[in-house]
Amino acid sequence: MFGFRRGMKHAVGRRRRAVVLVLVAFGFLLVPVSARAEGASCRDVYFPVTLVALPQTMHGTLCVPAGGAGTVQVLIPGGTYNSSYWDIGYQPEIRSYRLAMNNAGYATLALDRLGTGGSSTPPSAVLTTVTEAAVVHQVIRAVRSGAQGPRFGKVILAGHSFGSGTASIEAATFHDVDAVLVTGLAHRLNLTGTTAVFAATYPALLDPRFAAGGFDPGYLTTVPDSRYSIFHAPGPKVAGAIAFDEATKDTSAYEQAADLFPVGIIAPYSLLIDRPVMVVLGQDTVFCGLLATNCSSGDGIRSSETPYYAPGADLTTYALQGYGHAINYAPNAPDYFRAVIAWADRKVGG
Repeated sequence: MFGFRRGMKHAVGRRRRAVVLVLVAFGFLLVPVSARAEGASCRDVYFPVTLVALPQTMHGTLCVPAGGAGTVQVLIPGGTYNSSYWDIGYQPEIRSYRLAMNNAGYATLALDRLGTGGSSTPPSAVLTTVTEAAVVHQVIRAVRSGAQGPRFGKVILAGHSFGSGTASIEAATFHDVDAVLVTGLAHRLNLTGTTAVFAATYPALLDPRFAAGGFDPGYLTTVPDSRYSIFHAPGPKVAGAIAFDEATKDTSAYEQAADLFPVGIIAPYSLLIDRPVMVVLGQDTVFCGLLATNCSSGDGIRSSETPYYAPGADLTTYALQGYGHAINYAPNAPDYFRAVIAWADRKVGG
């Protein structure tokens, strides 16, 4: 399982980045990877990007159905996750969002946020939600133009948690995508759950996995063996799934929260999105609760979230029952995958 092996060899991947940075100076790279699903071809892709005038490299895994696709879903993982969140190696037939979308005829580009996975590691002080959104915009321009690689006529931008905040800011700022999928994020917080997540983090340089990775003190990760309680509860504790999550955990930057909360969550910046939006939440301890978002049903989410989106967003909502924040890990994740496919088919098409 490619994502699992990459997570276990994280430190080796960091050391290889210097080589990658030299190679990308010659342009956009497509490195074939063995197909991970019948009928789908997957490649490692490296995008030369600029973060606040600093040259960086963003890594992604591009998977295209055998018959090709006119629409690509650009996937942004959440905080302390990397691209493996979208292609979970434990029981992928149930938990791999990437596999489900490829089987439905959509190409997928699962990104490693800067500072994670195979992407380069910039100084944490310049890594915010707004600056990451600008980097994702550069990636979207590349996949639309085809000047440096495959060209796609339509783009669905999808995020999870922090990645959803990045996706929303990108779409609201640049208006360059055809639809936006927001998962694991809403505009009303459960402060108890949010506090618990931050309490379960510490500087990445204190973690044995990341100590030699070149991270400055502004990078964080989760405390070992904490991910079930903060990301999966109240869902069932499936040992293999939680082990995969712990094995592939990654980093975030403290600075990212500085504008995520005021711009991506609290302020109605999402009112500027003028393309179809779908919001999906589980029974999320970070966003759901009596005084927070009503996650009891799709209608409940809609009633909570409608004030934060303009009519042009044509808001669609879905509630996944029985699981917490990291909904791709849910045993019933295929229910939400099917709902996303139906929405994408209606609003964008493959």
